[in-house]
Amino acid sequence: MLLEGKNAIVYGAAGQVGSALVTAFAGHGAKVHLVGRTRSALDAVADRVVADGGHAETAVVDALDEAAVDEHADAVAAGSGSIDISVNVIDVADVQGTPLAEMSLQDFEQPIRIATRSTFLTTRAAARHMIRQRSGVILTFGGDGGGEPIRDYWIGGFQVALVAVDFLRRQLAAELGGYGIRVLGLHTGGIVEGLPDNLPERETITEMIVGKTMLKRAATFADVGNAAVFAASDLAASMTATSLNITCGAVTD
Repeated sequence: MLLEGKNAIVYGAAGQVGSALVTAFAGHGAKVHLVGRTRSALDAVADRVVADGGHAETAVVDALDEAAVDEHADAVAAGSGSIDISVNVIDVADVQGTPLAEMSLQDFEQPIRIATRSTFLTTRAAARHMIRQRSGVILTFGGDGGGEPIRDYWIGGFQVALVAVDFLRRQLAAELGGYGIRVLGLHTGGIVEGLPDNLPERETITEMIVGKTMLKRAATFADVGNAAVFAASDLAASMTATSLNITCGAVTD
């Protein structure tokens, strides 16, 4: 039980990555606070956690709403005694498949605005309590950590959003480290497990992701959950301002 007694907030908890994180955190003893915008979807994940003997609470919160995010974090800290882990994996609703030269400004800006705003708001809300505690772990998610452009597919503003969040992670680590707060990223290089079977580009995207790996497979949702548990646990107590490379060898570092 690597996370026994810890309180974790997962924003976007009903999504594929979010539910994997919730399951992993709860499986290692954390009380998980599931946050999202759809009550029924959150409750379905929480019910599975509870059925397996875990602890979970749900809250409908828009991660782009400053007041709502702050209010929820304050309630978690007051009701549970601490915020020990915070991770934001909400859907950035990006538009892909259109060349940048033909993309509208709105479509380009959308993932950048959502990713940076939600990461900033959720991190700030948790950090205020973690500073008081002088401990805590903040996790970011996404990207491959390589900083290379995508050459074989039009990805819009998505990669720009991930790079922006990645630098925000580094800056947060620098500013929060003195309070005992660690900030780490989880980089997968893409998870093909979650691609819809009827997606026309599924085969192309799968080959693009898997073809770059050394292990000849992509990371799974279970891989993400396992890496997140390690990152949030005391086993990684000396790690901050870095990313965990779970790209299956697509990125060498």
